[in-house]
Amino acid sequence: MNQSPFANIPPVVKNLLIINVLFFIGTYVLGRAGIDLVTWLSAFYFNSPLFHPWQIITYMFMHANIQHIFFNMFALFIFGPTLEYTMGSKKFLQYYFITGVGALALQILVQAIEVHGVIGAFSVANGDIGPYVNYPDFNKLKEIYYGATLGASGSIFGLLLAFGFLFPNVEMMILFIPVPVKAKYLVTGYIVIELIGGFGQFAGDSVAHFAHLGGALFGYIILKYWRMQRPNNFY
Repeated sequence: MNQSPFANIPPVVKNLLIINVLFFIGTYVLGRAGIDLVTWLSAFYFNSPLFHPWQIITYMFMHANIQHIFFNMFALFIFGPTLEYTMGSKKFLQYYFITGVGALALQILVQAIEVHGVIGAFSVANGDIGPYVNYPDFNKLKEIYYGATLGASGSIFGLLLAFGFLFPNVEMMILFIPVPVKAKYLVTGYIVIELIGGFGQFAGDSVAHFAHLGGALFGYIILKYWRMQRPNNFY
């Protein structure tokens, strides 16, 4: 008998996969019924009239389209099991959510800096950007206040960082690269790409690059902290 490829998935990874897929299906089905889960469950700038506290968690389970959720869940499926078996389910779950929240924190910090650059303050009264309609960068302000941040990508970048941190010399095959690449170089390459994207903003790019970097940054911080706590027995 051929064993299912899902048979050896540990519980946290399995449940994260299921929850993400259910959120994606629910968003589509309820959207056709006129219920906009994207506005309610994605994350918005802290001063936006669309912001709600629960979005700090729920945004991680929302995805923009099939490609978005496929690549995030594929990465979770590939890297998640090894990390969960290594860390243990409890620490893996903690790590996943810490990096997800950290990703959003850095994204909002960068947005706050951008808002300050437009209006000279980090927020507007009652979240009303109407008085700034004639400002040269009003469209940027509007995008920040009404643009949603969504997806598991921050946590996924945290997982990539963890894999490169814990298994730096594991060789991996990457599409379009004919030779194996060590995990530490793969992770470094991804971070450099995100830095370029974050500061240079690729043409037509709507990707939250700083959220990705935030996931990696907070992942590195928590892994270093855990290692300091137990230097001779990491987990």
